[in-house]
Amino acid sequence: MMNHIDSIKTIFQSRLTTLEHLLTSAQAHFGESESFLQERIIADMLPFGTQIAFTCNLPRNFALWCDGKPMDNLDPDVPSVAKAYEHITNTKELLSSISAEDKKLGELTRIALGQDLHIEMLGSAYVNDFLMPNFYFHMVTAYDILRMAGVPIGKRDYMMHLVPLLKQG
Repeated sequence: MMNHIDSIKTIFQSRLTTLEHLLTSAQAHFGESESFLQERIIADMLPFGTQIAFTCNLPRNFALWCDGKPMDNLDPDVPSVAKAYEHITNTKELLSSISAEDKKLGELTRIALGQDLHIEMLGSAYVNDFLMPNFYFHMVTAYDILRMAGVPIGKRDYMMHLVPLLKQG
């Protein structure tokens, strides 16, 4: 039976594969141009490239937390498609190295939010109430930016993790 930490790791891994697929779809749509990395939904929201970095930060910091290491966010400036792929690949590799036990989810965790603010919560709340909502927010924002920019993707592209479960009849 899979423990909770492994289950969380599996979710992050599969969704990062989806993020990689979205990036590949954008690259196919825009060809050699990397200008889509700067696309944004509205002026005060961060661009697609930054959404890639922020999406990766959540599983990245989960892996670091599991290993008792401090948070370490990626540079939000993603100037190239190669850098975007590198962020995804490195995050998947970091997730693969996790060897924590489920008891980690019962530990009190302090999350620094900047501007001298922080939150303290149990590890399970850290995953369910902080990491996952933020992870999906940035992933959906990346998806939405690509849709708005005309990339021919749909819900099936976003829900790729369910494709192996599809049955007919």
